[in-house]
Amino acid sequence: MNTLPLDGPGADLATVGGKGESLARLARAGLPVPPGFHVTTAAYRGFVARHGLRDAILSGGADEIAALFASHRVPDDIAGDVRDAYRRLCGDRGDVPVAVRSSATAEDLPGMSFAGQQESYLNIRGAEELLDAVRRCWASLWTDRAVAYRERHGIPRDQVALAVVVQELVPADAAGVLFTEDRGRLTVNAAWGLGEAVVGGLVTPDTFTVDRDRRTVVAETVASKTVMTVRTPGGTREEPVPPGLRDRPALSAAQALELAGLGLRIEELYGHPVDVEWALHDGRPYILQARPITGRREEWNDSLRGDYLWTNGNLGEAIPSVMTPCTWSAVRAFMADAMIFSELGGHPLCGNIGGRFYMNLSVTASLAAALGMGGRLRAAQEPVFGRIPEGLAPPPLPMPRRRILREALPIVRGRLALRGYARRLPEFLATAAARAESLRAEIAAAEDLPALWRDRVEPYFRECSRMLAAAGRQDAGALIFLRNRLVRLVGEEDANALTSGIRVGGGRLESLGPLLGLARLGRGEIDRETFARRYGHRCPDEFELSAPRPGEDPEWIGRLLAASATDPAELLERQDEVGRAAWRRFRERAPRRAARLRRTVDRWGAIVQAREEARSETIRSFWVLRDFVLRAGELTGHGDDLFFLTIDEILDVLRGGRRPLSSVAERRAAYEHYRSLPPYPGVIRGRFDPERWAADPDRRGDVFDSHAPPAPASETVTGFPGAAGVVEGTARVITSMEEGHRLGQGEILVTTVTNVGWTPLFPRAAAVVTDVGAPLSHASIVARELGIPAVVGTGDATMRVRDGDRIRVDGGRGSVEVIAPAEAPGPYGVSA
Repeated sequence: MNTLPLDGPGADLATVGGKGESLARLARAGLPVPPGFHVTTAAYRGFVARHGLRDAILSGGADEIAALFASHRVPDDIAGDVRDAYRRLCGDRGDVPVAVRSSATAEDLPGMSFAGQQESYLNIRGAEELLDAVRRCWASLWTDRAVAYRERHGIPRDQVALAVVVQELVPADAAGVLFTEDRGRLTVNAAWGLGEAVVGGLVTPDTFTVDRDRRTVVAETVASKTVMTVRTPGGTREEPVPPGLRDRPALSAAQALELAGLGLRIEELYGHPVDVEWALHDGRPYILQARPITGRREEWNDSLRGDYLWTNGNLGEAIPSVMTPCTWSAVRAFMADAMIFSELGGHPLCGNIGGRFYMNLSVTASLAAALGMGGRLRAAQEPVFGRIPEGLAPPPLPMPRRRILREALPIVRGRLALRGYARRLPEFLATAAARAESLRAEIAAAEDLPALWRDRVEPYFRECSRMLAAAGRQDAGALIFLRNRLVRLVGEEDANALTSGIRVGGGRLESLGPLLGLARLGRGEIDRETFARRYGHRCPDEFELSAPRPGEDPEWIGRLLAASATDPAELLERQDEVGRAAWRRFRERAPRRAARLRRTVDRWGAIVQAREEARSETIRSFWVLRDFVLRAGELTGHGDDLFFLTIDEILDVLRGGRRPLSSVAERRAAYEHYRSLPPYPGVIRGRFDPERWAADPDRRGDVFDSHAPPAPASETVTGFPGAAGVVEGTARVITSMEEGHRLGQGEILVTTVTNVGWTPLFPRAAAVVTDVGAPLSHASIVARELGIPAVVGTGDATMRVRDGDRIRVDGGRGSVEVIAPAEAPGPYGVSA
């Protein structure tokens, strides 16, 4: 049968696809679903078989397949059935406008939503337009995006078919999405016009939070809604929301409650919490789609909270991987102390997007503008967070200046309080390592972990975080602007030389510690126990609580020694001489200015060293937290399940609570799912869907903007000048330290991000190129100390440079050029 009524009893998954089956269930249950019908999978298969397209489809590309569908007519019997069903829907009302939506057999299934992978067409009128839209829906089963998505989920090409749902188009006054699962509450998102602006992330919607037990609206956030999707004679388009509607709520509280009631009915029908797309016309609600969401995985996506500009520059160096919920809760607590605040008027300073850590630049930009400092913001942020693409400015928060200033008062007081921590910094650094060892011993023997947390562990953790904040803000201006000043005075190469060779109290920079310590160990100057005690907490994923520390592995030091073929002493001495020569040239040219700047550089070096040491002790505090969670797993019998709970939830379980444990399976599934996706862009504007982005073969690895496509990428790979020098060599694209053995002596390390855990690789590298980074990032600082050219913060070098390419790295200009492509794509590289 080529068509079925929308509520037909034969409308099952194999016949009408996932979306169609769901709508049939809703219609049969009497929910307010717009009338319509299904074009079944039999019609799709009949079209393919009648024209002999199967082999061409299975072997062809997206453009070829689209041309195949476009060049063949829908067979008469199938077309006749579709016309008849459309005529019955229209009755005597003429050509009723309809929504034509794809419905694949592998869609809206547990663990695989396939949201947005096939096409939908709105405001279609007339039988011939309808047949054309059906044919285009069929072709959309074979777009590059849809095929890539199915391949990632292991769905064979020859085991899918497509149905089409045709429904009367609701001329929506407002539309949106509601979610029935949110810790005992429901969330209703709403905006003006058709729902595509909300679902597609083009507009920040209003949000209503409903208590599911009391059936009351407990929170309401009205957004400034700038865009709406409207009907046009040829389909739909986005247009500006009339000024009088932008800041008005799209729903009343009563309408939000009515929608919530429908959501609960649908949840009961499915037996699981659901997300529901809805529309409102003349005050009447309609249900457009519903999907079960429980039993799969949680969604971790703070980009849905508003129209913000996010970056993981520098932060991606510190936290390069997908975080477990336990780590995210610890990182949020750390950031609240290290940054003095965690939100501004309800807008988050940092966020979790698909398990990865991002900073909200809209918050810092709005705060700086309110304080009259907006003009200096970009110059101050670039050395820390990396470069923001031209034309992509942080959207301002929808808050008046007076309110921002009021919200900022506690932040100002908190920053003033840091002065006291700065005075205590030397004492803290002298005792912090011993305190950590003592606490780890106490945790291992503890029976009353909640009391130990309250009295000892949490105060220690918070002090470490605040000391790091104090260390980085002793003279923030010098830290950020000194190098730029030196570049203007003496040029890029000498500026690198003048700011390298940092020595404080006779010692080298803390970032070089594991590397220098390993060399001393190899020379017999220290023993293994001393090395492990000093550096056993430093590793590539050192913020992640579920990741074992190197010091927990008895074989760790032996492997390091076996892989260490290069003593860094020669590199450091050579760079020291380069620095001495640069100072001689500067003194000869401008002796008084050189003397003043020498004092400034020495102060800068002390700040950098203090920041590095404080960060090291903060990382050690995360090892203490890891021990706390492991001990809690032992005492409760729940083992590593506790890494999928927050710290507060772990304390609840330790006190006998059971409810948090019900979330473990969904969170573990979310964690594993997000880990399966490639690292997301370094800069994100607006609503970002990690799944849809990952499935897009044309995705950009450097920037994503939900409001407009970014400017075309440059022909050359460019980034920040991390460390001056020009070198040519073979690119070795390394995705993790586990692959570090692949980097040969004199090859160029190309990777997503580095941190202290990567330092042992640097002496082998002729140059370093990273996707993530800035002038104050790890790769820049260590490369300058060793005299290795570096280009950091390129955004997409690992996507555009192939493993084995011969490349030229110009660390002074911040450019990377492929001068001889590899003969064939290597197993680790990605073709440009």
